[in-house]
Amino acid sequence: ADMWRAVAAAASAPARALCRAPPPLQPPPRRRAVSVAVSPAAGLADERVETRVAGLGPGQPVTLRAVAADDRGCLFQSCAHYRADSRGELHLGTDASHGGDYTGVEPMGLFWSLAPAGMEKPYQRLVPRSTGTPMKVEMLVHEGHSQPGAMPGPVVAKAEVERWFTAPGVRRIRLKEGGVRGSLFLPPGDGPFPGVIDMFGDEGGLIEFRSSLLATRGFAALSLPYFDFEDLPKVMKEFKLEYFEEAARFLQRHPKVKGPGVGVIGTGKGAELGLSMITFLPEVVAAVSVSGCSSNTVADLHYGDMTLPGLRFDVNKVTVSDTGVFDTFEALDDPTNPANSPCMIPIEKAEGHFLLVVGEDDRMWKSSLYAELAIGRLRQHGKENFELLSYPGAGHRIDPPSTPFCQVAMDRVLGVPVLGGGESKAHAHAQEHSWGKIQEFLHLHLG
Repeated sequence: ADMWRAVAAAASAPARALCRAPPPLQPPPRRRAVSVAVSPAAGLADERVETRVAGLGPGQPVTLRAVAADDRGCLFQSCAHYRADSRGELHLGTDASHGGDYTGVEPMGLFWSLAPAGMEKPYQRLVPRSTGTPMKVEMLVHEGHSQPGAMPGPVVAKAEVERWFTAPGVRRIRLKEGGVRGSLFLPPGDGPFPGVIDMFGDEGGLIEFRSSLLATRGFAALSLPYFDFEDLPKVMKEFKLEYFEEAARFLQRHPKVKGPGVGVIGTGKGAELGLSMITFLPEVVAAVSVSGCSSNTVADLHYGDMTLPGLRFDVNKVTVSDTGVFDTFEALDDPTNPANSPCMIPIEKAEGHFLLVVGEDDRMWKSSLYAELAIGRLRQHGKENFELLSYPGAGHRIDPPSTPFCQVAMDRVLGVPVLGGGESKAHAHAQEHSWGKIQEFLHLHLG
């Protein structure tokens, strides 16, 4: 009986304890919810944003990720490792990344390091096909440090950013003007505005994002395709300078364009065509050559009875890496060979001004050498009508700021990955610096 009483007493002890009032619980220390704020949340694609994180623990490690999709649905992402300060806050304008896709204080690093996600085809560029809709970028804060390509920790905060390529009021007019094709972007207001023709390289087609940003910055910008668009030639076989002359005259005579002359900006093959335009066409008075060649290349260029033959590519001089990446650096015939002198563009005949922009690590071709040759030719004829912007560590395609760096890109014509060269941080800084200088140069010489 005593045993049963002891068992009963033991069983009732918890029940009696439950009847007593429990001691008051101490509330856990209140911690703010983690938040990430990007300012402006909707802004222009060539402008910096401010990114701040609050509500973290002091010194807490986090991974910041950016995720965007192009207009075909291909996913791009980037990441960087940060630690919160003593107040549990982060500011990408002053705090350094310790790892991930870049290191150091890089306010726009998450944007320019966007690259195809692991499940996507590699070597794709994130460039907008349409300028009328923004590129949406999701900014995510993850717990802990996770390496690029690895599964990140839990998401503790996120925000969405819109990157616009046109400002409100910019007009886009599709052109079918005589033989000229393309898009004219006009700034808001009555004008008149300085007029600029904008051309890209051997990818062909109509590429508008630089023109729309130029219009946002106060230029009447004509995005000019010259092959593989509508009824233009399908391939780069030969060109007639009369097509570019018609475009220059159209722009010069437009009621919204200031005049008397217009400018041209080109990248790669587009830069080289721009050098021919300022050389032979009196309407063109300022030329920005981004990674151009001072000789005519690949396709013969005709103007009336004159022909500039194209320097040829020697496919036997293309090398292919173990990973299947093509290096075309040595493939273009040597412009300094006397046999190739007929290909040289006689830029000393130009009355206007040149801005030569090159990346010293351009692996597509020897744009630094070509800029030196151009400057040597001008100086030989007693001319100082040029400026050179030469960027160590930058690659071939120097685009407006925060355009994602792409060291190797799929060549649209060849269908293979081609090495463009460059190192991401140096290239990003070259893009930001040159964009301001290009606008200054065009304003100076076009009014």
